[in-house]
Amino acid sequence: MPHSPLLVEFAVALPVVLLVAYVVARVIRRLFGRRIALELRTMTIVSFLGVSVGLLLSGIFFYGLRLWMPTTILLAFGCSVGLSALVAGIAAWIRRGRVDVDVPAVLAAGESDRVEFKETARWNIRENRKDPRMEMAIAKTVAAFLNSAGGVLVIGASDEGRAVGLDRDLATLRTPDHDRFELWLRDLLSTLLGRNAAALPRLQFTVVEGATVCAVICPPSPKPVFLTVAKDGGSTDLWVRVGNSTRSLGVDEAVDYVARHWRPSVLGALTGTGPTR
Repeated sequence: MPHSPLLVEFAVALPVVLLVAYVVARVIRRLFGRRIALELRTMTIVSFLGVSVGLLLSGIFFYGLRLWMPTTILLAFGCSVGLSALVAGIAAWIRRGRVDVDVPAVLAAGESDRVEFKETARWNIRENRKDPRMEMAIAKTVAAFLNSAGGVLVIGASDEGRAVGLDRDLATLRTPDHDRFELWLRDLLSTLLGRNAAALPRLQFTVVEGATVCAVICPPSPKPVFLTVAKDGGSTDLWVRVGNSTRSLGVDEAVDYVARHWRPSVLGALTGTGPTR
């Protein structure tokens, strides 16, 4: 028999609780999908706190319960699921409550540090062919907005703010519709920026003067977003907005920028909003 059975029991319970919290977090994120921008680690912490709440309630309201009793386990698990669902629901409600962008007004105002126009996302107009460089330009712009103060990328608009539509990009897809375009764009961002970053932007399709454009609405990211380029084994770059242009930072500049731009924020972690400055 161990000399301190409570410590042994706690040592065994801790990894079990972490595993349960992780599984609950994955399930909740899968159920809510794109409606929330909460990272898996954030949801795991929330789920872990739910287990703690359940254990606390077991100790307060039930006499003589032990850690591994069915009542204790069910209450801890239920509180974990309940708190995780509550937080995810609040985050989804906050995300859904954001109003649509007035795209015609954005086009009329022109490009700035918070607005960028791209005629196409895949099609090279000069060479009249599909070009991966166009896709890379889209990913760089999205990453720069996420790493800065946020912004709106309008795909299907000329540099002068004239709506030209998405027809050339849609023609490159097997199913030329807006749902397939959004799926392709999400997959592109997931590959180049990571799944968490790809879930942050909100897409809005709007008809302007008879042409449909896609506004990619990017909030400030709660953590740095790096663009991964598959060359020489893979390299990562930090892109930011400088004025109305997008630029990549060197290593020293990136380290300094990250240290100045991102600060811990409990509210930002729970809601998926931007960094505290």
